[in-house]
Amino acid sequence: MAMSMYTASVPVFQHMLRNLSHLLDKGEASALTRKFDPSVLTNFRLAPDMLPFTRQILIACDAAKNGVARISGVEAPKFEDNEATFPELKARIQKTLDYLAAVPASAIDGTEDKQITFPVGRETTRTMTAQAYLTTWALPNFFFHITTAYAMLRHNGVDVGKADYLAGAAR
Repeated sequence: MAMSMYTASVPVFQHMLRNLSHLLDKGEASALTRKFDPSVLTNFRLAPDMLPFTRQILIACDAAKNGVARISGVEAPKFEDNEATFPELKARIQKTLDYLAAVPASAIDGTEDKQITFPVGRETTRTMTAQAYLTTWALPNFFFHITTAYAMLRHNGVDVGKADYLAGAAR
């Protein structure tokens, strides 16, 4: 049996966003335990030309909600992009999870050949089928930002490992 577009998207986004929330819990706890300002982590960049940790979280959330919105046609909520603290970032993840839970499978399944046009940078767009968009753009972009956030925490001495990334609090 072929995997449905819904199964390949929403549950994957939900699972990894929950794991990301778990990583944020561990990051905040690490800062408090080690007695440093949590903004050291939320403002951290791996390189000067990279976006900071907070933007990695916001972009991961946007990749999930906008990807599902483009495929399903169910309008995504607009967020302010002003989250700066661990609790605010966790709330952003939860708002994204709430949106994903509200999108019915019937709006996504059967969209494999639907043409999706999406922004690539500030002035360029790209068009591909929904299946290609999901598998070669939306999911890889989503995982890139979650992995980058994980690496930023790990780099800063937060006790996170592969099990936290893959299983979150369910391990």
